[in-house]
Amino acid sequence: MTVHYPERIVCLTEETTETLYLLGEDRRIVGISGFTVRPPEARREKPKVSAFTSARIEKILELKPDLVLGFSDIQADIAAELVRRGIEVHVFNQRTVAEILRMIRMLGGMIGCEAKAHALVERLQNRLEDIRAQAAKLPRHPRVYFEEWDEPQISCIAWVSELIGIAGGEDSFPELAKQALGKNRIIADPQDVVRRQPDIIIGSWCGKKFRPQAVAARPGWHAIAAVRHSELYEVKSSIILQPGPAALTDGVSALQRIFARWAEAGAAAGYDGTR
Repeated sequence: MTVHYPERIVCLTEETTETLYLLGEDRRIVGISGFTVRPPEARREKPKVSAFTSARIEKILELKPDLVLGFSDIQADIAAELVRRGIEVHVFNQRTVAEILRMIRMLGGMIGCEAKAHALVERLQNRLEDIRAQAAKLPRHPRVYFEEWDEPQISCIAWVSELIGIAGGEDSFPELAKQALGKNRIIADPQDVVRRQPDIIIGSWCGKKFRPQAVAARPGWHAIAAVRHSELYEVKSSIILQPGPAALTDGVSALQRIFARWAEAGAAAGYDGTR
């Protein structure tokens, strides 16, 4: 009996689009999210049919997909409406590095490309292990405050926290990283960031430009080591807040470069990490 795998796929978020391109299966994609920037050719080649919390349902139906891929409870309403209209939908919910890798494996299995997905996962795992090994050689390791949004101030989600550790840093708010929802990662008292004394502050404001001067000017934040030493950086949300290949490649590499610069500059200056 011939097994028929999905041939017309709509991706409501970027990470499945990028994964399918990396698997060499982009021909199957018939619609993407309007927020997709990776890979750049997807934005040029594929119809845009959704935002993040909304979608053009009629447009999706016109594309006659045999599979729609979404992400998390935030797209539950879109998924429910498509299911009611007779469309097959799968909603991933990956929140950790391991779950991102599992998503890639699952997606490969869903389209009959298990071997290619396995090879991609192996490449990503090897890359992460290489970065971890390089990070272990750093002369010192920074405490890192990663801010996902500024008003209110939201700390990083699990996979970002894990990547900070892989790249050689220490997340300042590891207890918040375990919370899947942004509303549960709000820094209730901004002075808590001061008390935890991060060496580095990284902003990735979900597509809004990070403003280090505004962060440094927050009440009391002049006392933070990262502010005193001008260690405030932006990592674009498109490469770190997407729970897919981007975070495990360009995202973690950006963190690695920041931490290595900080460690080497401090070692050269004889800085011993005291405040």
